[in-house]
Amino acid sequence: MTTGETQKGASSGDARPRYDIDGLKAKLAGIKTEDNANLVRQKSRDFYWYSPTLKRQLDHVVGDLIVSPVSEQEVVRVLAAAHELGIPVTPRGTGTGNYGQAMPLSGGVVLDLSGMNKVLTVQPGRFVAEAGAVIADIDKVARPQAQEIRMHPSTYATASVGGFIAGGSGGVGSITWGGLRDAGNVIRLKVVTMEAKPRVLELTGDDLAKVAHAYGTNGIITEVEMPLGPAYPWTDLFLGFDSFERAAAFANLLGEADGIAKKNVAVIAAPAPQTYFLRHQDYMAPGQHVVVAVVADFAVDAALNLAAKEGAELLLRSDKLADEERRKLPPGFELTWNHTTLRALRVDPAITYLQVLYPFPDQVKLSASIAERFGDELISHLEFVRFDGKVTCFGLPMVRFTTEERLEEIMKIHEDMGAPIFNPHRYTLEEGGMKQTDAVQLAFKKEADPQGLLNPGKMIAWEDPSYDYNAGGTFLFKGLAAEASKA
Repeated sequence: MTTGETQKGASSGDARPRYDIDGLKAKLAGIKTEDNANLVRQKSRDFYWYSPTLKRQLDHVVGDLIVSPVSEQEVVRVLAAAHELGIPVTPRGTGTGNYGQAMPLSGGVVLDLSGMNKVLTVQPGRFVAEAGAVIADIDKVARPQAQEIRMHPSTYATASVGGFIAGGSGGVGSITWGGLRDAGNVIRLKVVTMEAKPRVLELTGDDLAKVAHAYGTNGIITEVEMPLGPAYPWTDLFLGFDSFERAAAFANLLGEADGIAKKNVAVIAAPAPQTYFLRHQDYMAPGQHVVVAVVADFAVDAALNLAAKEGAELLLRSDKLADEERRKLPPGFELTWNHTTLRALRVDPAITYLQVLYPFPDQVKLSASIAERFGDELISHLEFVRFDGKVTCFGLPMVRFTTEERLEEIMKIHEDMGAPIFNPHRYTLEEGGMKQTDAVQLAFKKEADPQGLLNPGKMIAWEDPSYDYNAGGTFLFKGLAAEASKA
């Protein structure tokens, strides 16, 4: 049987492409591979299950082989061999993404880059690291020089820097530094193409947009250069408010206070802090909406003075806790961004979430209006950021899930009220928020991946150039469409 023929997939029971996996392994002698079914299934997953829609669509998805290169040269060998045999390749960092970015919709190779984890250099204001380097490990090298990475996801302790750039948009630190797409937040990337003779490209400036937040659909990131910021001793402040709008207004004010050095400012509406923050419950006052602020030690007094003027109640400041008590608590940023959702899911598996933009300058009133519109069905959660140079907020509200149809209605109501949705219940690049073709990334894919073997199914513009983004439907990659038709 030749490449491209089909057979019944042993792991899912479905017709799927039959690849020459034995031939590939022979070509990759000396590079670590793994075909144990349980391990392959484990490495074929990310945090897609945050979404009930993605859980339904992607639960059966599995690769055929895990390949774990430890150098750029090995990545080149893998891509050349897979290109020759027509085998798709889906890159994976440490699997902390939420949208199925690292899940192999066409099977084939899952390229595990976690072994490429060296921090190569740390200099004043910048670092260079392999793509699989864990962000917390980069900081361990940088902190003796009083430096740290400017921004990171809430999965700081486990997320890889390459995965963050390929799948993320910002996070902890974005209140000061903006998002990954903002000029200057990524300095340089090394990327390997998937051609008969793969090229190693160095991208800087505008060329970074070709592969940033592209899910590895048009090149494999192997090396990252990013700026570093000052590493202060950070203090977690938990501040209680009797109304959600007042909490949001204060968070916005703190975000705009440029003299107060801060790392994160979040608002989590009641009853989430009291119900889901299990190790912080003793500090959470009943019914209060909570601002979680991470500020530099020297800025605590200024932040608390501002909070007192706005009627906040100080619930907790981490620098006043006894060492034993402080060690029992996770850092404040691990209660924010999508860790808020994760903590909710651990208590109530029926919770899911949205990703919302509340545009400047009406972000506070708009977020409060939406919170009031949905009542108990939606628990508001705001993350304040610099977006296009202005302080505004993203929402990651927790939704009490009932049906997929109702979830779609909730998203439409948000958009009708003026709050755009970056849909976390879709696995394609375009449906996640762009709602249109990214011409730059598509053009680069045509150049760098002419056979379309890199992470198939994630870029609609490649799979279906005539797709109508305004038709109101949901794109289904061919293999998933066949699965859906059997359901």
